[in-house]
Amino acid sequence: MNFLKKLFKWLAIGIGLIILLLYIFDYSYILRGIKVVYFTGHKTAFIDDYPYFENDTIKKGSQTDSWPFHIDYNTVKETKKLEQVNKDWGTVAYLIIKNDSIWFEKYFDGFNESSKTNSFSMAKSITSAMLGKAIMDGYIENLDQPISDFYPQYEYAKTTVGDLSSMASGLNWVEHYTSPFSLTARANYDDDLAETMLEQKVVKTPGKAFEYLSGSTQLLGMIIQKATGKTLAKYLSESFWEPMGASDDALWQLDDDKNRLAKTFCCISSNARDFARFGKLYKDYGKWNGEQLLDSAFVAKSVTPRFKENPVYGYGWWLKEINNKNFFMMRGHLGQYVLVEPDDNIIVVRLGHRKSPDEGIGQFTEDISIYIEEAYKMLEK
Repeated sequence: MNFLKKLFKWLAIGIGLIILLLYIFDYSYILRGIKVVYFTGHKTAFIDDYPYFENDTIKKGSQTDSWPFHIDYNTVKETKKLEQVNKDWGTVAYLIIKNDSIWFEKYFDGFNESSKTNSFSMAKSITSAMLGKAIMDGYIENLDQPISDFYPQYEYAKTTVGDLSSMASGLNWVEHYTSPFSLTARANYDDDLAETMLEQKVVKTPGKAFEYLSGSTQLLGMIIQKATGKTLAKYLSESFWEPMGASDDALWQLDDDKNRLAKTFCCISSNARDFARFGKLYKDYGKWNGEQLLDSAFVAKSVTPRFKENPVYGYGWWLKEINNKNFFMMRGHLGQYVLVEPDDNIIVVRLGHRKSPDEGIGQFTEDISIYIEEAYKMLEK
């Protein structure tokens, strides 16, 4: 009995020392990460984690521009392969939009057309759209405006807002999703995201090569907020959510209730139908119901590779050729996708808990091709 008492005593002392050291060396965000992830039975960030964070509301407008249903809506069933991967990889929403009408949709695991799930890095495409809007509105000059105009501490660097959007910033950010000591983890769980970002230095020549860094988009979001003088949720609402007639309010995760900085590298919670609106907007070169919400030249540039040596990314959008068809896409952690083939007027949306096991930072995983190929098989029936 005495042995157990001593054991528990030393365990308590050890845990207390660890917690103290985490606070002393500014790693207390790890405790928040443990609480949000492991104490909820998960091993990583998860798609319905928004209740565990502060959020700002992206308000919808007074009118909803509902997606029409195709005349053949849900007349074709999933292929056997699609049915299996949806089950294996925990799909919660799968949509095929053909000629701007919902041709097929299915929800799983208790989710429905209004359920909110985390966009993860699909938010990067939306943040880039906000950059285009800020340029169109005159808040930002153009893609070549130096970031030092907004944050003078980067006067030594030549990085532009376009470099941030196209993942060519030269920042010393390290993209890592599993280490609790990584910058990515700190950004997700810390309570002062701006402080974390402004500690990052430009150490490589910007504008020369693609390097996927979440910090690039976070700094871009901070610049958009500073330039517009509006919270990111408010600017997103008035620029896109309202004029595109989103069906529901969305949520944008914040670092905390004091600083209230939106995580622009991730974390917009919305539904499949509303995420799909950005696919349609870019497919139609920035026009929505006759109104030019984004400059068409900006959209065209966004979905064109910036670097021929690594033609996988434009400005905020991923690019990939699959079966001789050219797709541009929004992509997020765990397999959140809006996949667009403009020539065929097809948009495929998939949201879910996992992606295929060949996942890696920035690489195109097998599941992307499968979701597209099986959609086309269904469309051919």
